[in-house]
Amino acid sequence: MSLVEKPGTAWDDAWRRCLAVAPEAFRDDRVLNLWAAAWRPDGRPLPATSPVDGSPIAGAPRLDRDTARRAVRACLDQHRAWRHVPLAERRARVAATLDALTEHRELLALLLVREIGKPWRLAQADVDRAIDGVRWYVDGIEPMLTGRAPLDGPVSNIASWNYPMSVLVHAVLVQALAGNAVVAKTPTDGGVACLTLACALAAREGLPVTLLSGSGGELSEALVRAPEIGCVSFVGGRDTGAAVATAVTDLGKRHVLEQEGLNTWGIWNFTDWTAFTAVVPKLFDYGKQRCTAYPRFVVQRELFDEFLAAYLPAVRGLRIGHPLAVSDPADPLPELDFGPVINAAKAKDLTDQVAEAVDRGAVPLHRGSPADARFLPGQDTSSYVHPVTLLNPPPSSPLHHAEPFGPVDTIVLVDTEAELLAAMNASNGALVATLSTDDEATFARLAPQIRAFKVGHGKPRSRGDRDELFGGFGASWRGAFVGGKLLVRAVTRGPAGERLPGNFPEYQLMP
Repeated sequence: MSLVEKPGTAWDDAWRRCLAVAPEAFRDDRVLNLWAAAWRPDGRPLPATSPVDGSPIAGAPRLDRDTARRAVRACLDQHRAWRHVPLAERRARVAATLDALTEHRELLALLLVREIGKPWRLAQADVDRAIDGVRWYVDGIEPMLTGRAPLDGPVSNIASWNYPMSVLVHAVLVQALAGNAVVAKTPTDGGVACLTLACALAAREGLPVTLLSGSGGELSEALVRAPEIGCVSFVGGRDTGAAVATAVTDLGKRHVLEQEGLNTWGIWNFTDWTAFTAVVPKLFDYGKQRCTAYPRFVVQRELFDEFLAAYLPAVRGLRIGHPLAVSDPADPLPELDFGPVINAAKAKDLTDQVAEAVDRGAVPLHRGSPADARFLPGQDTSSYVHPVTLLNPPPSSPLHHAEPFGPVDTIVLVDTEAELLAAMNASNGALVATLSTDDEATFARLAPQIRAFKVGHGKPRSRGDRDELFGGFGASWRGAFVGGKLLVRAVTRGPAGERLPGNFPEYQLMP
């Protein structure tokens, strides 16, 4: 059956709605930067395309480093005023921002679909998690701030493109609620219009928000090294994170650096395959483009046949395609597991890594087909990667030791508990891990030896919401842990000599 794009979901439709909702932040065919409490047409807009179908969308207006320095200095002035605003007023302004985000929930979600390729259900969930999560802080902030004060300078936020609302906007609003002015950098690879709209709604309520676009190389001196910055909050890959970690450590600056790790799922003396089959599709949400995805399965060799019998039917049934394609214009938007990866370059990189791994000895167990996907007739599909499962990626392949950040699973077979643990700890620390085993005693004995901040027993772990803490072991995390009251503690000053829970060069302190 031929598919059509759902009426009202085109980029031009979303753009017209942005111009109507926040004309101060959107101008003709470009978004603006926000600094010194004003929207400014500075920066050089770069061309951008939607991963959904390759169509043109608004690109980020990149600033130069001198302008970024001026913006950070202006943010410090905002910070010095905002830190003295009474908590009751800060709560009221953040709550009003949440009401505005709720009013424009569907437009924010549509922008996420168009800009970063999130399926409709997951895009809505990203917006909802931001709103609901910050409301939890608004309702319970007083005891979290008892005996604490805002930082000496604003919080700088540098985050990846995959969760603009539930990670970046969530963090920005909580940081402002705690008494800090905030700077946010728009991710290079997508989400600029969604973040611009969210920040416009926040700025209207008087929140001290600065939103800047630019390359990491141009803006890092201002956003990481500038003496005005009181804390750096980073979410991204290990290579960039390592450079940020070096800078903040040298400067003795407060920091929260969430980095990638190879999250693993171990299978040992396990029989509940029905439950495992049910969870496999959920592990492919958003094409595994998230920091808590599970791209590696470590499987007891004698269970491999049973593992495949449970895994392969689930992965063969994944729903992939254009997130806005419907059979009839009146139909609701489709329920998909994932759409495109973030761009065509990433798709090519993943495809090349798979081909190289197979050429060097990996065994392909499953390869998805475009024939099984939902596409519009003749649409650009260069950003789509169909699910792939490889057995035993060679040590020379990046797929052996690093997170692919795409719908590529790898399987490693082991014969002993020692091999199981070694394979599950392959990346020197991870954010999450899971061990599926029937025996509670076995789980209790092995789980503490798995170097992940959260270890699930037969169930996936997530970043968490509200009072759930989050961090990482090894190279997957640097600085203060977050979640619940720890997020507030990370961006406020406590008593003299306080040691925050976290992973620091001089100490590691668990909550």
